[in-house]
Amino acid sequence: RMWPTVVPILGVTFCAASQAFWWVNFRLPFGAVFAALGLLIGEWISRYVNFWGWTYFPISLVFPSALIVPAIWLDVILLLSGSYVITAVVGSLGWGLLFYPNNWPAIAAFHQATEQHGQLMTLAD
Repeated sequence: RMWPTVVPILGVTFCAASQAFWWVNFRLPFGAVFAALGLLIGEWISRYVNFWGWTYFPISLVFPSALIVPAIWLDVILLLSGSYVITAVVGSLGWGLLFYPNNWPAIAAFHQATEQHGQLMTLAD
């Protein structure tokens, strides 16, 4: 129920915290990608051992790989601007705008037409 809103918000907070650490201490602008890859690896481990660590998320509709492209966006904005304020405004805007189109290849299969009890609807319905 809450995956379209909770996943991007939690994802950007982890990535922003990691990005701040790497930028302040090492001046390296790829902390967001490290955090997104860490979340991706954690999700793979969670699925492998069949442990539902991130409960209340429909596991078939959450794609951890969808965090990689917005994380690259955050790092590029920080690299080009060098400013936390610009990264917070432009980077978070891009994070939200890139989240849905990045999920589209994975969820496109659910928009196929089907007939159920005489009514035409999509598989997602």
